[in-house]
Amino acid sequence: MALDTTLPTSPSAACLLQASSTDVDEHCAALGRWRLNYDQISAGAFAGSFTQLSLPRVEVFREVTSQQVRQYGQLGAGSLGIGLPWHATGEVNCNGASVAGAQVIACIDAEVDMCTPKAFELRGVVTSAALIEELAARLDIAVPRAVWHQLSVIEMAEAPVARLRNHLVAIHDTITAVPERFDDPVAQQVLEDALLVEIMDMLPTARPSDPGRSAVARKRTVERARELMHGSGDRSLSLLEVCKAVGASPRKLGYCFQEVLGTSPMHYWRAMRLNRVRRDLKCCDGTKASVYDVAVRHGFWHFSQFSLDYKRHFSELPSETLRRARRAA
Repeated sequence: MALDTTLPTSPSAACLLQASSTDVDEHCAALGRWRLNYDQISAGAFAGSFTQLSLPRVEVFREVTSQQVRQYGQLGAGSLGIGLPWHATGEVNCNGASVAGAQVIACIDAEVDMCTPKAFELRGVVTSAALIEELAARLDIAVPRAVWHQLSVIEMAEAPVARLRNHLVAIHDTITAVPERFDDPVAQQVLEDALLVEIMDMLPTARPSDPGRSAVARKRTVERARELMHGSGDRSLSLLEVCKAVGASPRKLGYCFQEVLGTSPMHYWRAMRLNRVRRDLKCCDGTKASVYDVAVRHGFWHFSQFSLDYKRHFSELPSETLRRARRAA
């Protein structure tokens, strides 16, 4: 498909960002302008890498994370992001749906909130939603409004999705072998046009994946439970309180969490609180706060069990996290 996607743009050098980390928060901080937060859900040492090629109008990214992670926040106001799971060993849980075949994860001017499996790789592109709308108007392409302002698993035509995959393979092979090739403004323009052509070819075929009524109900239950968990502030809610508030038995809530997020509510809630403890410990650089004080603040009353859970989750003792923060101060 040959389309004229040229719009006025100022010449700009491509910017290549490559980062790797053994800490989920440091990994998150390396995501460029994206305003995302990550919580590590599965237990074990974290390893992550992020590569982003920023062209004048399009960003191309590749992200690898070793542990199950909850990602939430924004790619940037007015952004359109299309992500393709790559060599995943488990399901990506996104709004109660998982991704397969010619489906993609699309975020069009919306908040990101999804759970990724262990040993996960995601590749994709991010551009301006306004640019896509302008191109659609110029090229007389109908862009479905049903997929706007939300993070969705979207059904797409197979051919343009396959072509986008091939482009992403070629781009990352070039980054590995001859990254300086992207310094050429002509190469940038050709690459941008090729990516925009595929996006404009994909979007008219887009339709939200239909998870069915029961899946929608389960997703609603999980979202309400998560709102309570994340919005509880300094006071740590019990799982019983969450069950009462959402009107679900522990067994029903467990089934809903397993279907929507691929984990149990108890494991999810403990992981969220452990992440909060870790972040607080990292901020205790010059204060006299103890590990015990921070643990109790987030609902961990059995200190020896807390220490075991923390070490299992992050592969270090909470005292080691605190010591490192104070040394760095």
